[in-house]
Amino acid sequence: MTEELPFFVYGTLRPGEYNHDRFLRGRTAAEEPARLAGALLYEGPGYPYLVRGAGRVAGELISAAPGHYEALVAVLDLLEDGYARQACEVVRTRDGARVRAWVYVAASAVRLGEPIPGGDWLRRRSLPDARLPDAPRTP
Repeated sequence: MTEELPFFVYGTLRPGEYNHDRFLRGRTAAEEPARLAGALLYEGPGYPYLVRGAGRVAGELISAAPGHYEALVAVLDLLEDGYARQACEVVRTRDGARVRAWVYVAASAVRLGEPIPGGDWLRRRSLPDARLPDAPRTP
């Protein structure tokens, strides 16, 4: 059996995103903001890719509800096909505690899109486009 660690989610599995409702609702006991150092986030086809690198990624530390751990591992492993589940140390935002958690890391063969500035999938839409500094902004 897999070691029962919490999961660090950083994209469409975060609260408020579409896969959170589909796969995590009712299966979690706690969801807390956290950060992963030594990682970078890139645009993918509707979801992000996380790779190891010199950066930080924002996300949520998700703990399974009692009795839901094995089912949660199974559904997340299926959803994250093409990613490697790795045990990593993340930092819980509220108290700075270091917590070992499962993180899905993109395979090296993945074609990465543009880097996500600041490593935060939820803020990617609100950040100005650094590649087009003189572009007109729409209200």
